[in-house]
Amino acid sequence: MTTAISIQNVSKYYRLGMIGGGTLAGDLNRWWARVRGKPDPLLKVGESDLGNQEGEFIWALRDVSFDVQQGEAMGIIGRNGAGKSTLLKILSRVTAPTGGVVKAKGRVASLLEVGTGFHPELTGRENTYLNGAIMGMSRAEVRRKFDEIVDFSGVEQFIDTPVKRYSSGMYVRLAFAVAAHLEPEILIVDEVLSVGDAAFQKKSLGKMGDVARGGRTVLFVSHNMPAINRLCTRAVLLDAGKLIEDGPAPQITASYLAEAQDSSGQRTWSLENAPGTNEVRLLGVNLEKSDGQPAFTVDVSDRLTVRIRYYVGTLGIQFRCAAQFYTQGVLAFASIEPVEQVREECGEYDSVVVIPPHLLAEGEYTVGVSIFSSAGAKQHYVRLRDALMFQVYDSMTSPSARGDYAQTIGGVVRPLLEWKIMKTHPERHEG
Repeated sequence: MTTAISIQNVSKYYRLGMIGGGTLAGDLNRWWARVRGKPDPLLKVGESDLGNQEGEFIWALRDVSFDVQQGEAMGIIGRNGAGKSTLLKILSRVTAPTGGVVKAKGRVASLLEVGTGFHPELTGRENTYLNGAIMGMSRAEVRRKFDEIVDFSGVEQFIDTPVKRYSSGMYVRLAFAVAAHLEPEILIVDEVLSVGDAAFQKKSLGKMGDVARGGRTVLFVSHNMPAINRLCTRAVLLDAGKLIEDGPAPQITASYLAEAQDSSGQRTWSLENAPGTNEVRLLGVNLEKSDGQPAFTVDVSDRLTVRIRYYVGTLGIQFRCAAQFYTQGVLAFASIEPVEQVREECGEYDSVVVIPPHLLAEGEYTVGVSIFSSAGAKQHYVRLRDALMFQVYDSMTSPSARGDYAQTIGGVVRPLLEWKIMKTHPERHEG
């Protein structure tokens, strides 16, 4: 397979000098803070405690190396200040690295900020041609794709209006449409699609998937982990300018979420703060693997147990528990206790439901918990939509529903079903 992008030992630092605040007052404030040993007042919030500052320098990237193959869709994830946007700007040749080498094979189209390359005084039509020219397209190429670009963006009514009058959503829709439709060999997209509405985000993700399946390369930065998992087969995790992990997208997003959420696969409440009513209160929810230990990231082949712990404060009440599993913005499935039972005594109880191996698809799941009575008038004692969150990935180290197919597979569940191949007609020979 051909390497589309090669990144070798790339580093980028910015100097925190006394000059460069943009104004005299800013420079004086920076100097005075330095004299008093205080944090730089012009430093972006959160950068000073990321562990990437040395004296007067901030390392946005440090010795980052990886290759991206042609036709690969790669996600780049990490918390704010990790170096994601700096890396994309280097790849887009917006800025140069302090050290290291970057090689890209083919034409690169970048969408790093809302309206990148747009001139506010020009109309949408004029900016489409201007942006195409910036990306190295001929006027004929832009003309050939123009109607498709405008239709995708949904700004037909305003295409001859100066873009300075566009909303931020209209800006990004037209900018993305231009970048995605002018057939670059490499498409680089930063976290800008969050500006669009849900329908446009879905359409844009679909378009990026088409770009990747068409043999072109996509680099996608996003804080939307389900989007990363749907679009990308591979991801890299950055932290404080360093490459922390590189591997299959579900595995990398699981690592990121586990760190970001500081989750251990369990959630507990004290009796005083527990959700619920005086009759029943929810004390905890655990996701456990077969060894009984709580887990936040699980393999598709794991046998899982959801343990719901609750306190019954009223003697002799009758109810049942239910668990709902949400992913990709929808309810994947729900499970309830088959019958309502009377809890004869007050105190703590556990209700447990088992999820068999090879049922869940890769992705992020949220567990909702309900405790209710439906005998007579229905009454909810506990109703919590986001009781627990966990991540499912396929390590591909054991047989699973994907077999040896390494690309993204859609769906909110992925049962391991049996397939057979049978020849239905014997081969006929001419005599």
